[in-house]
Amino acid sequence: MNETSEKILSILESADAPLSGEVISSRIGVTRSAVWKHIRELRDLGYAISASRTEGYRLEAPTQRLLPHEVGKRLKTRFIGRDIRYYASTASTTWVAKDLCGREDPATLHGTVIVAEEQTGGIGRLGRAWVSPSGGIWFTIILTPNIPMDHLFMITMAGSVAVARAIRKEYDIGALIKWPNDIYIGDKKVSGLLLELSAEADTVHYCMLGIGIDANIDPENLPPELSRTITSLAAELGREIDRAALLARVLREFEQRFLLLESEEYESVIREWKSLSLTLDHRVQVRTLRKSVEGEAIDIDDHGALLIRKDNGRVERVIAGDCYHT
Repeated sequence: MNETSEKILSILESADAPLSGEVISSRIGVTRSAVWKHIRELRDLGYAISASRTEGYRLEAPTQRLLPHEVGKRLKTRFIGRDIRYYASTASTTWVAKDLCGREDPATLHGTVIVAEEQTGGIGRLGRAWVSPSGGIWFTIILTPNIPMDHLFMITMAGSVAVARAIRKEYDIGALIKWPNDIYIGDKKVSGLLLELSAEADTVHYCMLGIGIDANIDPENLPPELSRTITSLAAELGREIDRAALLARVLREFEQRFLLLESEEYESVIREWKSLSLTLDHRVQVRTLRKSVEGEAIDIDDHGALLIRKDNGRVERVIAGDCYHT
């Protein structure tokens, strides 16, 4: 959406009655034919705009797309999402973010959000495919954090808390966090997160926090191996949700926790993560590339590792792996 189209949209959003092309053109200094051209562009973006020769133009309904304008007007953050790059379709928002950081100074991109309606090559943990069809919320946040290297893992914790809190506040659904980086409703996954770093030695150049939320997706349309384990917000609520409103809420919630991390208030984030944990105090099996550990999940340590008390009473520390509740 170009600047003129956005100005026309803002005028229509604030109008209590239809506005003629002449009135709109005089307000922004373009011709009436130019107004019509931009109205057509807005319609192509999904805005329902009626037109009457006697009354003029009226915005009947907003677009359902995750356009920067729709997210931005709800945002109220200091820096997260103040720059949103939108794609109708892309292989991966993280790939876009990585390419962007390679062409521009990452410091100037701090807080930038890459969002897509669909991903054709989304990647999750361990390089697994991340199914990302239209109707979901797929985005990556670029960060140049002022956080010590040994606490960078907490960015994922902050993101997990943000997604769970946003879902709870927006829809009164009891979303919980399954270690290490998934959001569940009941026994089904609704969201996942993945943090990638560009670093060398003790220097972090930038981070990319990828988040996917199954919003307005019909799980029945997913591959059979996924439909049994994945849910969506629309499926839980019985209606489609306002994706732009949820994305704005997630970004606000994330910024609050990210600022706590930069202020070294780590315990606040850890405490909140624990209060939302689906994993702690449950019997689990964690499979890593080398072994499997089974027992009761009793805590996480200061580095995000899961502490498991095995049947022999010994406590084992697991840094990463696939976690199954048994």
